[in-house]
Amino acid sequence: MPYRLKIVFILLAFAAIYAETPAFSEQNRPPSGVGFDERLGDFIPLDLTFTDEQGREVILRELINKPTILVFVYHSCSHTCPLLLAGLSEVLSRLELSPGRDFNILTVSFDVTDTPAVAAGKKKDYIKAAGREFPERSWNFLVGSEEMIGRLTSAAGFRFSKTSNGFTHPVALIMLSPKGRITRYLYGITFLPVDVTLALTEASKGLPVPTVNKLLLYCYSYDPEGKRYVLDILKITAAATLLFILVFIGWLTLSGRKDKAKS
Repeated sequence: MPYRLKIVFILLAFAAIYAETPAFSEQNRPPSGVGFDERLGDFIPLDLTFTDEQGREVILRELINKPTILVFVYHSCSHTCPLLLAGLSEVLSRLELSPGRDFNILTVSFDVTDTPAVAAGKKKDYIKAAGREFPERSWNFLVGSEEMIGRLTSAAGFRFSKTSNGFTHPVALIMLSPKGRITRYLYGITFLPVDVTLALTEASKGLPVPTVNKLLLYCYSYDPEGKRYVLDILKITAAATLLFILVFIGWLTLSGRKDKAKS
């Protein structure tokens, strides 16, 4: 067997081993019904009615009249949702754009058992964490019926699953134009001011932008003991190794062709 071919087989064997590691095993992947079906360019229905943190019935078209950040959470969550909202509050504290003037925020619970009183408490906590002034209608915390939640999450491509102790769900910020058009998804639990500012600028123009940074979410794993998200070194190492293998195989193939051409 030619020397280069032996190397290829060895590398493929390593790839097979990595495919069986926890980083790529089926048991560590989210349920098939959980994730985002990106609806870039689609419009969310603005006739949906929810209840805000003060117990008032509101229609989405009353709240989405400028670039809007839409974020789905459930308020009894003790891990992912608080991290997502904390990450949002942190980046809001560093934006030069002004809430209420340049953009609005909608935090919508997908748990029908959440109440306006609970939502009001969460709003108070995260506005305090942001450390800046928010006009009354610039950041709304909404709860709703199963029908309204279902229609909104479906329109946004947000897929979640009920579990015995809560929900399994993806995490991201969804950017909406003033007319409710979905223009971008920002994945993860921490965000850069430049990314959010650019996404809001794109939303103001109604320009859908394909997602290029889904890997950021993949690189984080939840640590149940520390109750936090950490970089999963095994996943990153495995992905980097597979990438190296593919590049090296490509190099061997090209160099083999060059040798044949010279001979």
